[in-house]
Amino acid sequence: MNDVRSPSGDTSNEVLFRLEAMHFADFLKYRIIAQSESEVRDIQNAPAISRSSFITESGQTKLLRTVSIYSQRGETSDQVLLLYMNDAAFSVWKAMGKESTVIGSQHRPPSTALLAFGIPFSE
Repeated sequence: MNDVRSPSGDTSNEVLFRLEAMHFADFLKYRIIAQSESEVRDIQNAPAISRSSFITESGQTKLLRTVSIYSQRGETSDQVLLLYMNDAAFSVWKAMGKESTVIGSQHRPPSTALLAFGIPFSE
């Protein structure tokens, strides 16, 4: 068996696995954000209230056609609410200066999650 190495010193399989991992990361479109009890109590963490105000006030209304946030009840006090944010929604969240506890990512929100703000996901 040939041990073909790239100029970087990686084998062809290592390069392939790294490329597949990069493609898989693109496939996972929704970040899962966990909000604690205290975060949920802060009205500025509510997607429908804070995001629309921020987007409008910052003159980025075009984002309203791309932002997608779903929510689902969590099961612990550290994860009272789970928010599923697409890339556009997560970018707005960061621009707002919000801290986030990202606990994972997945291709789409679960069927039990409800649209909290923005447009439904599409394929």
